[in-house]
Amino acid sequence: MSLLALEDLGVRRGGREVLAGVSLRIGPGEVVGLIGPNGAGKTTLLRAALGLLPHAGRSSLSRMAPRARARAAAFLPQGREIAWPVSVESLVALGRAPHGAADPADPAVARALERVGLWSFRHRRATELSGGEQARVLLARALAQEVPLLLADEPVAGLDPGGQIATMALFGELAAEGRSVLVSIHDLGLAARHCGRLVLLDGGRILADGAPGEVLGEAHLARSFGIRAYRAETPDGPVIQPVATVG
Repeated sequence: MSLLALEDLGVRRGGREVLAGVSLRIGPGEVVGLIGPNGAGKTTLLRAALGLLPHAGRSSLSRMAPRARARAAAFLPQGREIAWPVSVESLVALGRAPHGAADPADPAVARALERVGLWSFRHRRATELSGGEQARVLLARALAQEVPLLLADEPVAGLDPGGQIATMALFGELAAEGRSVLVSIHDLGLAARHCGRLVLLDGGRILADGAPGEVLGEAHLARSFGIRAYRAETPDGPVIQPVATVG
């Protein structure tokens, strides 16, 4: 069973090919890290997979009717601006819209807020929270959809170290429950420790897809990121730290 199937997915913008020949499948219980340098096509892939961009090839999600798609996958985009001074619980309740009314009293709203540690903030105005807290509120909104697949575009960017680790650990919990996450991420250390599988994009194409130790090999790091890295195995998992650029 696949929660997401992409076959020869491609996107052109302004006559330029920005994504080409992307094929991958994601099954239940996976945390898949989408990595690659700036401009590699990570955001484009996520948006095209959801049918938010015109594309060639096939995406199992984009072929669905909008309501069916919203019941199959949740999307957490990079943008985190909250424009309306609504309560936290009202904002999170919007995640329930695909299932019916967006009711703050829906038990799914409480579950989502508990998972991101913001239950005590439920009556506060979302616009009055810090940037990191707003990011957690938007994650809670996506979690409130309670769907099999979450697509998250750089969800840990701008979070403090504790928030980054907690977010990635939460994705692992979702996978343990049989759900899956496709997460775009720049921190290679977090990707190595918390993702069971990495997909490396380079120039709009998949350069590697597999276990973190394989995908984050010296040759791939040098070719795609232009770096070399320190690596070690620890009781808490692998450590990988970029240390220098390579010519």
